[in-house]
Amino acid sequence: MSISPKASTTQADTEGPSRQFSRRGFVGTGAAVAGGSLLGGWMAPAAAAASPSRSVPDGFGSVSTAPRLPAGFTRTFRSRFVQANGIRQHAVIGGDGPPLLLVHGWPENWYAWRLMMPALARDFTVIAVDQRGIGLTEKTRDGYDAGTLGDDLAALMTELGHQRFALVGHDTGYIISYALAADHRDRVARLVVAEIPGPPGVVDPMVPPPPLFLPEFLNNKLWHIPFNRVNDELIVDMVKSNADAYYRYEYSIQAGGPTLPDSAIDYYVALYTRDRNTLRASFGLYRAWDAIVEQNGKRQDTKLTIPVLGIGGENSWGPAAAGGIKPAATDVQTLVIPSVGHWVAEQAPTEMLKALGTFLAPYRKAG
Repeated sequence: MSISPKASTTQADTEGPSRQFSRRGFVGTGAAVAGGSLLGGWMAPAAAAASPSRSVPDGFGSVSTAPRLPAGFTRTFRSRFVQANGIRQHAVIGGDGPPLLLVHGWPENWYAWRLMMPALARDFTVIAVDQRGIGLTEKTRDGYDAGTLGDDLAALMTELGHQRFALVGHDTGYIISYALAADHRDRVARLVVAEIPGPPGVVDPMVPPPPLFLPEFLNNKLWHIPFNRVNDELIVDMVKSNADAYYRYEYSIQAGGPTLPDSAIDYYVALYTRDRNTLRASFGLYRAWDAIVEQNGKRQDTKLTIPVLGIGGENSWGPAAAGGIKPAATDVQTLVIPSVGHWVAEQAPTEMLKALGTFLAPYRKAG
């Protein structure tokens, strides 16, 4: 059932202390690698024989099961389920003011924004969504190209009653947010993108994309892209057999220094590996890489004219986060956050809040 702004939610988390879960980036380079296809081999949950890889609480992935949330978080934010663009989407919503849509990266979910959300909610209606195939949003067989993922979020905002909104995307959320802004130009007022060097397929004709055989320091950060793109159950089997090590390597190599706390990593790993269907769906965007590159090549022909802010961590992609979208936009600002790596919303929430406050001030005042 669709949810209008005045309708009751399909599911709202009750207030109270969050359950503690304890068990001890994607980065893009344009057309850096070749091959891949749309997600295949999917089985509907009712037909799947796999059991969860670890024990998780009921409703795992919602507000009420998230570990170590900021004080008072559940007094402001609730999990809501919205039927939009033909799928059931999960978003965490709260606050008051003009709408602000937050789109997470891989391998994370809405929880990546938790440290920023209470402060943002003072000035904005905050919508932190789970992408198709991630968290508690529906896991479909296909539909993981950037155009469809952007359409998902446009439909979500329509169902919530928000015709025009500001948009922030990190990592794979950068890719989805660019597609959403380009394909729904009357909907997005301002765009913030963080921590990949541009949307795949958006290229500067004077700067060719990097080759497959990269220097070691880049290969260590990028190898997961061609790996995740391999459309075979072998990838699911390999990750499932040693998931903790696989994801911990990603959180570590992208961190540019101290990585995320164990409680957050444990949460993300459990979220992504709860069963085979969930793990398989989490590779969906990577397996649609060819389609995304083709789509973005066409989007680049008509540049964005809205204000865009590109944010990079000094120890990660730095100014490339803004530089990578400049061929596709006319008004791009650059911010490099000192002494942090890829996970900017969790490693530097104060700096991110300051940047968003400044950049979104005209939008907030107009709203």
